[in-house]
Amino acid sequence: MPSWPSYCSPAAAASRPGWHCHSAAKEIALPGDSSRFDYASLDPDRGLLFIAHLGASQVIEVDVHKGRVVRIIDGLSGVHGVLVVPALHRVYATATDANQVVAIDEATGTVLHRSPTGDYPDGLAYDPVHGTVWTTNESGGSETVVDAATGATRGNVPLGGEAGNVAYDPTTRQMLVDVQTGNELAVIDPTTLHITRRVPLPGCDHDHGLILAPTNRLAFIACDGNARLLTVDLTTWHITGTDQVGDDPDVLAYDPAARHLFVAAESGWVTTADNHDRHLTITGRAHLADGAHVVAVDPTTHLSYYPIPHGPGGHPALLVYRPGP
Repeated sequence: MPSWPSYCSPAAAASRPGWHCHSAAKEIALPGDSSRFDYASLDPDRGLLFIAHLGASQVIEVDVHKGRVVRIIDGLSGVHGVLVVPALHRVYATATDANQVVAIDEATGTVLHRSPTGDYPDGLAYDPVHGTVWTTNESGGSETVVDAATGATRGNVPLGGEAGNVAYDPTTRQMLVDVQTGNELAVIDPTTLHITRRVPLPGCDHDHGLILAPTNRLAFIACDGNARLLTVDLTTWHITGTDQVGDDPDVLAYDPAARHLFVAAESGWVTTADNHDRHLTITGRAHLADGAHVVAVDPTTHLSYYPIPHGPGGHPALLVYRPGP
């Protein structure tokens, strides 16, 4: 296996005991051409990772326990977002070129229904209380809300600007959405589908990435226009931290058990940080590989996963990293 870089060198780890290095554990060959990947979503109990192969209009299903591809789900035109909902045994994907969100049976890969969205659907979130899937329509500047069981449209929420990512807060039962052209965070009541608060994000240029640490009442927001990561207190709505990350940060992943944040950037740089006492400390940085802008993490094994278009011999691969030097 090629010597993929660690997130931090052993020397850095020794000099800074608080740093937690991550090193390459293995790589899994992925099918298809070396075109762009987008989001990935993991069902940790079943060990199934779903990867959006945007350039191939496919979702690739990988058994991470066995280290092999289980199936390829075709017919998802320009697929961007992918989200597995283990409680429903379903996977949802945005067929961006068709302006659709697609529901897929997790066990069989069968397409169950397709629902219309706004323009350029991208990220996804699930609201378990209302049984709905939320889709960010990036250029459409809105959220499409569909019934997770039937695919029926429940509503549409105009945002007043381009949509970044969306996340569900299980504590307040609200939806949070990046409004990336407004450099703000919109808070939405999923019952009324009304925006109840707009949180300005000074110091952020084009907030796109978003993930929550609900038990710590924090939101982490990646600003792809100026390579900044913001920490927002979900109780006071104040920005409590700003950190530099790799250029063009995109996908975020958070391990709640380890309280460890991963930021993958379009530039191929990965940044990791620890959440201690509700404060982030950067713990590592590395240029992982070209196109390594997607990350998923397993909260039970603490392994992290990065689909890249150019692995060994130029073929696509899934890089698997483990904590430790």
